[in-house]
Amino acid sequence: MSDELFRNKYRNDTARAKWHDYNGGKYFITICTKHREHYFGEISSPIGMRRATSQSIMHLSEIGRFADDQFRNVQAHYPYAEIPLWVVMPNHIHAVVIINNEKIPYSKRVIPVGTWRAASLQQYQRHISQMQGWVSVVIGGIKSSVTRFAHRHQIPFAWQSRFHDHIIRNTDEMNRIAKYIENNVAQWSFDEFYDVPL
Repeated sequence: MSDELFRNKYRNDTARAKWHDYNGGKYFITICTKHREHYFGEISSPIGMRRATSQSIMHLSEIGRFADDQFRNVQAHYPYAEIPLWVVMPNHIHAVVIINNEKIPYSKRVIPVGTWRAASLQQYQRHISQMQGWVSVVIGGIKSSVTRFAHRHQIPFAWQSRFHDHIIRNTDEMNRIAKYIENNVAQWSFDEFYDVPL
């Protein structure tokens, strides 16, 4: 943890790769719900089976369906982003996010904190993208959209504050990640995020 304070709170050091600017590339993303609550639905196994199998099915809740739609329609809001593969699980979402650096609206710049004031939402979004990189803009936008939907429909919901990303470096990694995502429902009983609600 850093010794620096921001708004009288200690800030956590970033887990982001210092050698990568996150303005292009392929990423394996994991987003979790707060306290791993099962907001997105439940997985049912075939009758008589205690563990998830290849015949298990993820039954999405209302907010789970909305989250799924946000991943499916990402290019409507972020033309530079593609999400070819994702899975919505009871308490987390895995996705492959591809950022096309030839389509990003502008390059990332670092703006010193405290040297600007946003005049509009667009200016604020531009500032955030310049500070975080485009993958954070996409995931932050999806998370915000799901949260607004929950509030609008009075559905209890909260995200874990951060998300995990892994830079996908080659085809072998992409294939392993794709297989993991495609088999996530069937492997639910063995998943690190498996947690049966009380």
